[in-house]
Amino acid sequence: MLRHSASSSSPIYTALARLTKLNSNGSKSNRVLVQSRKTSRAKTLLLLLLILVLVVTVVFLFPAIMSSSTSATSSPAAVPFENPRAVVKKLLSEAQSEGQGATVRRSIGRHELRNLDPFLMLDEFSVSKPAGFPDHPHRGFETVTYMLDGAFTHQDFSGHKGTIRTGDVQWMTAGRGIVHSEMPASDGVQKGLQLWINLAAKDKMIEPRYQELQSKDISCASQDGVEPGSQLHQPIPAGWNAFVYIIEGEGVFGREKAAPTAAHHCLVLGADGDGLSVWNRSGAPLRFALAAGQPLKEPVVQHGPFVMNTRAEIQQAMEDYYHGRNGFEKAKQWSSA
Repeated sequence: MLRHSASSSSPIYTALARLTKLNSNGSKSNRVLVQSRKTSRAKTLLLLLLILVLVVTVVFLFPAIMSSSTSATSSPAAVPFENPRAVVKKLLSEAQSEGQGATVRRSIGRHELRNLDPFLMLDEFSVSKPAGFPDHPHRGFETVTYMLDGAFTHQDFSGHKGTIRTGDVQWMTAGRGIVHSEMPASDGVQKGLQLWINLAAKDKMIEPRYQELQSKDISCASQDGVEPGSQLHQPIPAGWNAFVYIIEGEGVFGREKAAPTAAHHCLVLGADGDGLSVWNRSGAPLRFALAAGQPLKEPVVQHGPFVMNTRAEIQQAMEDYYHGRNGFEKAKQWSSA
């Protein structure tokens, strides 16, 4: 999904569209792939693992089934927190056009919430053939895609091709540069979430990588509390930014006396507190995603599919894409099937 930090008619988007056409002689638009990267630094590894646990594994279905990590540090607490994190911002995602005939509901990444360090963008997408996200470039960040329903096929200019289906996850590190496509792989409406995660300045020019996780390989655990009135208390590391995105149903988040919040809302959690507390007081399932990550505390400069630390680096990214260098060497010769 494209991140429109400016209008589609702005000079940078006009230039990008022109560069895309020159590079591959075809109709292009901007979106994302998904992957997981390895690193030797413990802080970065912890960030990636927690995002993987909370975005991928801890997708909760109340009052029916809950998924949770098997690690003790991220397992739900048995009793309510004395000091749960409060909801400090609530934002209803808004539908907008993206890619080629596709529609997404964007929350993080809009002007009301430009980013939530290290998170850059969150889209809930709903796409049917022939719409999709044809060939487009990326540099400087990572993406996580979780399929809620249906299937999506991605392929890139390095020869990788794969399909993720309901419950599967794809994690991509764009690094120094990648060109890829993401298109519906089955009939009907394909639904999912896609989260953009910033890379630290020292990692923005690493080689692209990715990994796909099938739903059968993601650890799950059932928990009591299948009746209306069930609750969950999920620890979150101190100092990490966190948010909730409600996929289905409605629930009470943060404080027990707070008003319920319905589907398609993004809830930013405050920095103080032990973790997230959730109550389902309705008679229907509540399904949401919780993500948390350690802030990078670095400048963010973004234009469309490029996310760097300075305007000069953005200009360099566009020139590299146009000239097919510094990671984009295969861009001119490649187009998706």
